[in-house]
Amino acid sequence: MSDSTGDRVPEGEETPVPAPAPLPPSRRPRPLHWFSSRLPDRPLERALVIATLTAVLVVGGATLAVVRSTPGAASEQDAPVLDALPTTTTSAEVTTTTQAPRPRPIDPPINPRAAEPIVKIGEIQIPKIGLVHPIFEGVTLTVIDHGPGHWPGTAVPGQLGNTVFAGHRVTHSHPFRRINELVPGDEIIFKMQNGTFTYKVTGFQIVTPKDVHIVNQTTDATVTLFACHPPGFATQRYVVRGAFVAATPV
Repeated sequence: MSDSTGDRVPEGEETPVPAPAPLPPSRRPRPLHWFSSRLPDRPLERALVIATLTAVLVVGGATLAVVRSTPGAASEQDAPVLDALPTTTTSAEVTTTTQAPRPRPIDPPINPRAAEPIVKIGEIQIPKIGLVHPIFEGVTLTVIDHGPGHWPGTAVPGQLGNTVFAGHRVTHSHPFRRINELVPGDEIIFKMQNGTFTYKVTGFQIVTPKDVHIVNQTTDATVTLFACHPPGFATQRYVVRGAFVAATPV
């Protein structure tokens, strides 16, 4: 067997195929020159490499889209939690009107999205802003997404001490959307299994997420409600304070 030049090719070997002439410089796209020069010469291998890279780009783009659309993937814009830092919170020795509170509030949750059981403990009513909403035990976002959450270890409504609740302002049922409208004298009412307990607003303050002191216990019966501030952002916390005024047993 011989090739086109007349030279004989050994039996069992293929006739070499001349490589295609390179494109003139004016016809070779400059942005693709580096990539093209590193592809295999054989057409089948070249096609396999290109197909593999295309699949990687498609899958990578889909993954990025899922991450961007997944709840919680972006920074929380309405996450009324406090920073999980070591606290110097101490509890005062107090007597109680019902059951004894825990020695001190628990630390802020390290994982704000930690799974917790959803336990309803009562209802909050704030006539000034038309709020009537179930309240739950816990201050992870898992709980607060359902409604105002009671900070574990703080007094429960009706006890001596500071009863603390966190709630959303613009997401989910946004129960604390209008707490900035509360002024001294406005009522905050808790309906619990053992009675109805009424507090009156005494003031408000704006703090940072590091100000864990807002959950400190008090020697008298007080209430603290807090949420993100300004609405739609988690840069600060809007805090409403109140004092116990009345109890109606069941």
